Amino acid sequence: MANDNVELMRGEPEIAVRKLAIPIMISMLLTASYNIVDGIWVAGLGQAAIAGIGFVTPIFMILNGFSIGLGNGATSSISRAVGARDHERANNSATHSLLIFLAASIILTVIFILIQEPLLKTYGASGQSLAEGIKYGTPLFLGLFSFMFANGGSGILRGEGDMKRAMYAIIVSVALNFILDPLFIYVLNLGSAGASLATIVSSFASAFVIMYWILIKKDTYVNVTFKDFHFDSKIVVDVLKVGIPSSLDMLMMSLAMSLYLIFISSIAGEYGIAAFTSGQRLYLFAIMPLTAIGSAVAAVSGSAFGAKNADYLDRTHKYGTKFAMLLGVAMMLILVLFAPQLALIFAYTPETMGLIPEITNFLRIASFGLLLVGIGMPSSFLYQGLGRGTTSLAWTIIREVVFTVSCTYIFGIVLGYGLTGIWIGLAVGRIIASVLNYIYARVTIKRFKEKYWADIDSTSNG
Repeated sequence: MANDNVELMRGEPEIAVRKLAIPIMISMLLTASYNIVDGIWVAGLGQAAIAGIGFVTPIFMILNGFSIGLGNGATSSISRAVGARDHERANNSATHSLLIFLAASIILTVIFILIQEPLLKTYGASGQSLAEGIKYGTPLFLGLFSFMFANGGSGILRGEGDMKRAMYAIIVSVALNFILDPLFIYVLNLGSAGASLATIVSSFASAFVIMYWILIKKDTYVNVTFKDFHFDSKIVVDVLKVGIPSSLDMLMMSLAMSLYLIFISSIAGEYGIAAFTSGQRLYLFAIMPLTAIGSAVAAVSGSAFGAKNADYLDRTHKYGTKFAMLLGVAMMLILVLFAPQLALIFAYTPETMGLIPEITNFLRIASFGLLLVGIGMPSSFLYQGLGRGTTSLAWTIIREVVFTVSCTYIFGIVLGYGLTGIWIGLAVGRIIASVLNYIYARVTIKRFKEKYWADIDSTSNG
C-alpha cells in the first residue's frame, strides 16, 4: 500500500491531485466539524459563552497552526525526497519531524498558558466573556501535544501520499468528539471547558492511531526508528524552512483575526463578536475543500520538484487551481443561498436568535471572497511544495494583513459602513490578494521551467 501511494505521487499530476485531495478534503471537513459541533452545543450556554470562545479563536488558530505548519514542513521534506527517490532521506525527515513535534509541544504549551489572559483582554474580552474564554482556552493549550502529533503525523503520511489513513484517523477523532461534546458540556456540567476537553481527547485519539501506524505497526513508506539515531541539522533546517513559515502563516491570520475582533468590538461589542464568530465558523468550514486541494498540490508539486519535472509542476498548479476555483464557487453559492437557515444553526435559542440577521448578512457578503480564493489557495501551497516557505508566508501577510485588514478598516471604520463594511472588506481584500498570488505563482513556475531547461541544455552541451 505504501509503494502504491508513492507511485501515485510520481504519476500523472492531475490524477494525483484529484485522488490525494478527496481524502484530505474529507479529513479537513471532518476536522472543521469540531468547530461546528462545538458551536452548536455552546450556543445553548448563551451569548457570553459564544463571545468568550470567539475571543479564544485567534489564539487557538496560532496553537493549531503551529502543529499544521510543522506537519506541512514534514510533508514538503518527505515528498521532495520521494520525488528524488531518496528513501533514506525520507526516513530521516520523518524521524526528525517527530522530535520537532515533541520539542514544539513543550515550548508552546508554556507560552500559551502564560499569554492567554493578557491576549484575551487585548481583544476586548472582559467580565463573563473573559471568564468563559479562559475556561475554554486553558484545556486547549494544555492539550497542545495532541494537536501537534495528530496534525504533524498527518503531515508525515501526506508526504508519502498516504491520505486515506490520515482520513481514517480523523474519522475516529470526529466520531468521538460528537459523543463527548454533549457529555462533557451538559451531562458532566463542564460548560465551555467541556467543549475544549472533548476536542482534546478526540484529537489525542487521532494522534494515537497515526503514531501506531508509524512507530509500532511500521507499515508506512517511511521507516521511523530511533535506534542508532544521529541528529542532522540539515534535515531539521529542511523541515523547518517550510514548517516555521507555514506555522507563521497561522500566526499572521490570527493577527488579522485579532484586528477584525478589535474593529468589530468597537462597532458592535459582544453582539458583533458573536455574529462574526458564528459566521466565521461556516466560512472556515466552506474553505476547507480549497485548503485540501492546496495540500494535495503541495505534496504533488514537492514530488515533481524533487524529480525536477517542470511539466508536472506546471500541470499540478493548473489543475489544482481549476479544481479549487470550481469548488470555491459551489461553496459560495451554498453559503449565500442558504444563509438564514445556516445562521439558525448557531442561534437557535431565544437568547441568541437576535444574531440571525447579522450572521445572515455576514454569509451573504463575506462569502463572495470564495469566488477567487480558489485560485490563490493552491498557489500558496505550491510554494510549500517547492520548499519556499517564506514565499508562502509572504503571501499570507499580503492577503490577510496588507489587503484584508486594510479593506475591513477602510469599509468598516473609515467609510463608516459598520459591520456590513467589515464583511465587504473581508471579501474584497481576499479577492485582490488571491488574483495577485496566482499571477506570481505562474511567474514562479515559468522561471523554474526556464531554469530547468537551461540546466538540461548546459548538460547536453557539456
